[in-house]
Amino acid sequence: MKNNISQISVKTLLAVVFTVFAISSKIQAQDGEKLFKQNCAVCHYSHTDQKSTGPGLKGVFDRVPKGDWINRWIRNNEKLIKSGDAYANKIYAENGKAAMTVFEDLDEKQVESIIAFIKAPAPVPVGVASSSGGPESSETANGNGGIEPLYLILGFIVILAILIGSLRSVRASLQNASNRAEGKAENPEMTFGQEVKGWISGHRRLVGVFSIIIVFIGMKSCWDACYNIGVYYDYKTQKGYKPEQPIKFSHKLHAGDNEIACQYCHSTVEKSRHAGIPTVNICMNCHKGIQSGPQYKEKEISKIYAAAGFDPKAGTYDDSKQNPLKWIKVHNLPDHVYFNHSQHVVVGKVECATCHGNLKEMTVAEQKVPLTMKWCIECHRKTEVSMQGNAYYDRLHKALKEKYAGQYDVKFTVDKIGGLECTKCHY
Repeated sequence: MKNNISQISVKTLLAVVFTVFAISSKIQAQDGEKLFKQNCAVCHYSHTDQKSTGPGLKGVFDRVPKGDWINRWIRNNEKLIKSGDAYANKIYAENGKAAMTVFEDLDEKQVESIIAFIKAPAPVPVGVASSSGGPESSETANGNGGIEPLYLILGFIVILAILIGSLRSVRASLQNASNRAEGKAENPEMTFGQEVKGWISGHRRLVGVFSIIIVFIGMKSCWDACYNIGVYYDYKTQKGYKPEQPIKFSHKLHAGDNEIACQYCHSTVEKSRHAGIPTVNICMNCHKGIQSGPQYKEKEISKIYAAAGFDPKAGTYDDSKQNPLKWIKVHNLPDHVYFNHSQHVVVGKVECATCHGNLKEMTVAEQKVPLTMKWCIECHRKTEVSMQGNAYYDRLHKALKEKYAGQYDVKFTVDKIGGLECTKCHY
């Protein structure tokens, strides 16, 4: 009896240990996936051997030296190469002596999470996966997985027409049956148009009232449309502006699903007044390897190759065949308005979504806020200045604390430091 109990206890204990280990491994792999997307996915595929900017990582643990070599390579590959490590120098030479980013800011647990994710089985693609083995993601045909409103309206009209036709037929049959029972002649068949005309003739006052209401609604809509022409600089600065781009680029797929940082493509947003339009070379960093997308397959990515003069089969560039992409700017400001991205992003610590909307959920980039002077002024009046831990404001913060000593309820919004001065935004 004791042996049986001890055997059951041992089995239970082993099962619990195995379950805890499996759950912890899964959680670690999930954390590693996020870290991998943030730091490694730009240059490497996790579960294929296809080369991107760097080599594919499928089977990497069968190729590299055992022990903690992979850990040391991720943390500081430059140090490993300079140490004379044979395999490190071999990888360095095979990849054109292009140095990998040094990730000394990642701690031991984070590196272990990334390794656990690479070791884990390839994730199951959601929806339609890229045939090139690129990052696993999906996009529905209409961008949000729902049913197009137009189809719902058309379906409703069809169902309503069928219902009206059925009710007319039932009514006519009942009326004729009643007439036959009373010995009266059957009513002649009338078309739907004739019935509508007859109903209008018998309800002229009601039709007149509805007609007046519809006319006034139409006039109000026309007035609003004309009024908006003078409110904005031109049609390009209105909310909802969503131009068709030369390539069907999805922010949701890149910034949302694959978690590519905005600054990777818009590299000047923290250094210049302009956010910058990414060059085709930025696109080629990933799409030299990713040759098929989840929705449009090779169709849209081939446009990138045409712009770069790249032959995907030969893997070579031809400068004479380059054809620059003509992206259409979505967020436009009048020429007399000065706006500095670096001032807002670096100093003001303003999130991109504040002005551009949540692009991580947009398949097609769209203007979500009006960007009028009124909108900017209201933002300056309610946004508090981010002073704590912000070296840009150290001297100003000290002076303001002395000036408003004892007034603990004072909130320093942007308008209090010159955010409403005309010359700040206008030349």
